[in-house]
Amino acid sequence: MPIYRLAHSRVLPLAAAAATAILLSSHAWSQTSAGRGARDPLEAKAIVGSEGKGMFAGAGIPPGNMPIFAARDGATPAGVKPLPIDIFSTKDFYKDRDLWSDPRYYRCNSPVGLEQIWGAYMVPLIGDDPPRTAAWGFCDRDYPRAEIVSPYKFRTAKEHYAALLAEARSRGGPTIHTQATVPDWSGQYQRVRAKTATWYFGAVLQIPTYLSLLTPEYQQRFVQEMYHYSGSNAAQWPGSYCWPEGFMRRFAQYGGGTINLVVTPNLVLDMRNAAKTLITQIEIGREFKEDGLAPPRLGPAVPQWYGETIGFWDGEALISWTSNIQGWINHGASEFSGKLQSIEIYTPRKDAGGKLIGMKHEIVLYDEDAYVDPVRIVQTWDKRGNLNDNDPFVIMECIPQIFPVSGVATPVSPGTTFEYEFLDVLGRPWAQIWEKYHEQGMERPAEEDIFSFPASEKP
Repeated sequence: MPIYRLAHSRVLPLAAAAATAILLSSHAWSQTSAGRGARDPLEAKAIVGSEGKGMFAGAGIPPGNMPIFAARDGATPAGVKPLPIDIFSTKDFYKDRDLWSDPRYYRCNSPVGLEQIWGAYMVPLIGDDPPRTAAWGFCDRDYPRAEIVSPYKFRTAKEHYAALLAEARSRGGPTIHTQATVPDWSGQYQRVRAKTATWYFGAVLQIPTYLSLLTPEYQQRFVQEMYHYSGSNAAQWPGSYCWPEGFMRRFAQYGGGTINLVVTPNLVLDMRNAAKTLITQIEIGREFKEDGLAPPRLGPAVPQWYGETIGFWDGEALISWTSNIQGWINHGASEFSGKLQSIEIYTPRKDAGGKLIGMKHEIVLYDEDAYVDPVRIVQTWDKRGNLNDNDPFVIMECIPQIFPVSGVATPVSPGTTFEYEFLDVLGRPWAQIWEKYHEQGMERPAEEDIFSFPASEKP
């Protein structure tokens, strides 16, 4: 069984031995900046599992599909002793907090392993007698936490952006491009989709490792999410209801993988699709308003679903800072708060002859409410062609056809009359459903009352 160690003084312990079990490929160290260009995170060679569609990342089920799992249909992996209760069999996951740090509590499944186990991606691994028959992932696999946290010293996006801007100025920048000199990046790109491409796809790390990145409140929110993917089979996908997709959907395994990049000297558009169109508008050379009353922003003090973004050129690199983001949720990932901010660096990938073949997209996320440390994602894009080479970019509109009726995602036919409760869309609507309909008898810890005085201080 894995040996446990304390991963961080403020967070849960996690499996240490498991972190060495996946074969990893390294990349040459090429850091020339205090805030960008650190070596790429180590690349995982296998997923934690289970995965009904195996390593296939496309739509549909490929011929001869081979699911990945360590055990299924009531079996237990060799050498693993199950816990007396786990996330599939518990009566109250809130009371199991001491077990959250044990991979066996999730049957050693990754976040997306639990997300798909009932067949969300078309191949269920729950078995015919759940919870007994729910599949297991691999308890001896994990991804190192050290490869997820940011390698840079900064604790805020503002500090990080200022340091990168100072570096550009030290070289005589930032670069001011004209239409004649702006990098010729406009085109359509395909992000590398392999399930091992990044930890953020949620397939290569154990859930306790993910929890070690989060504050206690967001640990609880994440386990709540994992329970309703698995134990209660009551997932509430924002896209199912045509709710907003949210800022972090840009980086998820499914959705956002095809990117149209439109580059001008003053504005860069990063456009992607999921259930709705995701557009990041990078406004070159602008500065945020910072009055202390709200996150740094460009417009009114109203959070935006995809935030507001400023940026500058440092030679061929494009550096951006996004703030004023509406807190939300994402597939196979934890919730994020309204304090989330990102620093993103776009750099070109070229062949030996200098031809543009793609982009490297480095993202550092800062969220003091959700993360105990800043985290880093690195994604690779391959260029598919010019903007007018492929099918036109489709502006997505989502028409609601599924509604949360009595806490269950229910398809509704045209002309149907039904009772529908309007939810507070800015108040964790997924959790409103879970807590009302799927957590009866559970004892959710009381939330901190920040508006009342302690009893000893009341007048």
